[in-house]
Amino acid sequence: MAFAWKASGLTYNRYLAIAARVVRRSLKEEPRLQAEKRGEMDLRFAKWQNGKQGENKNLATANATAMAEHADHGQS
Repeated sequence: MAFAWKASGLTYNRYLAIAARVVRRSLKEEPRLQAEKRGEMDLRFAKWQNGKQGENKNLATANATAMAEHADHGQS
């Protein structure tokens, strides 16, 4: 007998993400807000030059900035 998540074509990681989201949404207000904060991810990166680490930047912010710059250059 196959697991339901496997039979529906989900990966195990995706199944866990969905289950965690359902549990977080079922909580009362205060515990739900705390759980949602724990569920957020913040990816950062730094550019290295000459053996020295540059400034740490938020990946989502850097991507949004790069996309906006790319769109501006494409329109002019």
